Amino acid sequence: SLKFSLYGTCLHFLLTVALLDINEAAAERPLQALEQQFGAEKTIFLKCDVESEEQIRAAFKKTVETFGGIDILCNNAGILNETSWEKTISINLMGVIRGTYVALEQMNRLSGGRGGVIVNTASMAGIGPFLSCPSYTASKFGVVGFTRAMAAASEASGYGVRFNAVCPGFVQTDLMTNIPVRLGQFSNLTAAAHQLVDVMGMVAVSDVAAAALELLTDNTKNGEALLVLQSGNMYMQFPSFNPTQNKPL
Repeated sequence: SLKFSLYGTCLHFLLTVALLDINEAAAERPLQALEQQFGAEKTIFLKCDVESEEQIRAAFKKTVETFGGIDILCNNAGILNETSWEKTISINLMGVIRGTYVALEQMNRLSGGRGGVIVNTASMAGIGPFLSCPSYTASKFGVVGFTRAMAAASEASGYGVRFNAVCPGFVQTDLMTNIPVRLGQFSNLTAAAHQLVDVMGMVAVSDVAAAALELLTDNTKNGEALLVLQSGNMYMQFPSFNPTQNKPL
């Protein structure tokens, strides 16, 4: 399913949440859970396709009208389908960029926003390549790179918005079903893909949620890529560059 979740918070206490998804049925269960815990007036669902800037813009506008602003954005839409690499890039990477740029119109302190934090869902495949999923790997490498670049741009420009990426290992979601069909021309590598799952193990959804929450609430985290594995989490170290000399530090 394609998920795109938008959260509005204040002082790190959950006050309001807007769930955006192209699949209304898939959003029903989390919507009901949030309504039961926090009240129906605290949550809304808005149908939205992350491949459409028009729909994203309309959904964000409705969110601001309903809850008064945007403080947190979680870009979480994603597919794994090597038979449709263009759609994979469009949803996994371009959807993140579309959502981020539209949200910044509301969040950027330079344009009157309150600042906030954006967490993008990348993947372990955004840290090290998956041989069976080249386009998926490219999309997730792109998410990590975009997140880190935006974090640096925000800090240098004074946007008041932090950017982080959560990079889960293998999680039991829809992306893990019917793998041979999803691999397309690389289906001959299905056994290698399953072997990697066996070696790395599966990560609980709750562990991914906890990692995302850490990135949301820790004000010292900006430009981080947090790898979430069964064996434990780790913040990835990347080379940095001197902006004046354009040389690795």
